[in-house]
Amino acid sequence: MDRFIIERDIPGIGEFSLTELCGAARASNKALATLGPSIQWQHSYVAGEKTFCVYLAESEEEIHKHAELSGIPVSNITKISQIIDPLTANN
Repeated sequence: MDRFIIERDIPGIGEFSLTELCGAARASNKALATLGPSIQWQHSYVAGEKTFCVYLAESEEEIHKHAELSGIPVSNITKISQIIDPLTANN
């Protein structure tokens, strides 16, 4: 599977209550259960009017299926080619 960043424009998301965020996570988890092991949600960042979600998926098509099933829109999908962190400097 490949790793992707999914950008989602969701007006007001930065002001959502914990209950509202839990509802979005439940909708995502329900869609993931339907799709099976071809897609996995790792985590998401909420920033302003957007979320940036990190997923493992077999294809961009799986991400679009997840968006359709969950009702959570996709604005942009970017495949991650490399991951670096502070330890990368030690190589």
